[in-house]
Amino acid sequence: MATGNGAATGTVRGSKTRDRQETKRPALYRVVMHNDDFTPMDFVIDILVQVFQKPAAEATQVMLDIHNKGAGTAGVYTYDIAMSKSYQVHRLAEDQRHPLRCTVEPA
Repeated sequence: MATGNGAATGTVRGSKTRDRQETKRPALYRVVMHNDDFTPMDFVIDILVQVFQKPAAEATQVMLDIHNKGAGTAGVYTYDIAMSKSYQVHRLAEDQRHPLRCTVEPA
């Protein structure tokens, strides 16, 4: 039923304010490649160039870290990308019958 003066009946509308939420940066994960006695150094360099888009000189340095220190960081990414790159490394190594392994760990 309408009132003759056009006023709203029984409802009060107030404005709500939203709390501003801060967006967090996603957690980062390190892809670590591990040394073994069977995977050729050239193959490791090729993986670093192909999968991790490293320039050849940087890929060589990372490969030497892996060889000399037992492990080296191939890159730091968000979780999904790190896992995808780890999968690519394992797949390429398996295709060539190399035991090359890498792990993903919090950065």
